[in-house]
Amino acid sequence: MHSSRGRRRATVPASPPQSAGAYLEERPRAGRGHRRRRRGAFRQITDFAAASGVGQKAAIALAASGLVLTLSVPVTGPTMAAQEQGQPLSAIAAAAQPEISAAAGARIEFSRSAVGTRADPDGKLKQLLGTQSAGTIARAASAGTLGAPLAAMTMVSPFGYRVSPLTGGSGDFHRGQDLVAQCGTSVRGAAAGTVTFASWDPYGGGNRVVVDHGNGLKTTYNHLSSFNVLKGQKLSRGDVVALSGTTGASTGCHLHFEVEVNGQVVDPSGWL
Repeated sequence: MHSSRGRRRATVPASPPQSAGAYLEERPRAGRGHRRRRRGAFRQITDFAAASGVGQKAAIALAASGLVLTLSVPVTGPTMAAQEQGQPLSAIAAAAQPEISAAAGARIEFSRSAVGTRADPDGKLKQLLGTQSAGTIARAASAGTLGAPLAAMTMVSPFGYRVSPLTGGSGDFHRGQDLVAQCGTSVRGAAAGTVTFASWDPYGGGNRVVVDHGNGLKTTYNHLSSFNVLKGQKLSRGDVVALSGTTGASTGCHLHFEVEVNGQVVDPSGWL
């Protein structure tokens, strides 16, 4: 039959609508694709891990919709954790971690002297001197364990043989380092220790301070204009022990700094 708009209308009755089951039987691929699309991100990760044979600590990163998830997959197989509706994946990963506990009577000890870093030179020095004599410590281990006795370190005469500034003769043995310092400059202790000498030195050192750091290590400060420490006084690294000067066998204001190991002077540069 023709309608008024010119379209043909069928006179036979329409076929009954197909059921959902019949539609799925006719197109099986649509069902598999539907199930593959509905598989969650967490299941995709674990399936991939199992197929690729990753190690126990393999890190898998998923970047989807701004979310990055890192998992540790055991070598025996994928993590089969059930994700509840609305539960974040991070909660599942956290729940899979083993619980760590300790006995009620467990003791946790921390050895302060065992810490030796650039930020803690006193700890490093204490560790070195606590395990061996200062005379057996290698230069590579001792370097940097003593602090600078002056805020600005400029050396004008090194340790060792030199031409004597007093007599002009060669072969003079210099027992320490001469450092530039105007008279009255603060002189600081190179490390923690005990003052064993604070007086006048009759052998050319002038006003002299000696600090014992233990196990054979000592530092000395010479030609001082004055000092403000007493014998037996405990010092910390960086404490002001004196003011620089030119007392004793000196040709001008400076600091003569020495390092002694088991009673013998050594090059201070191996400790600074």
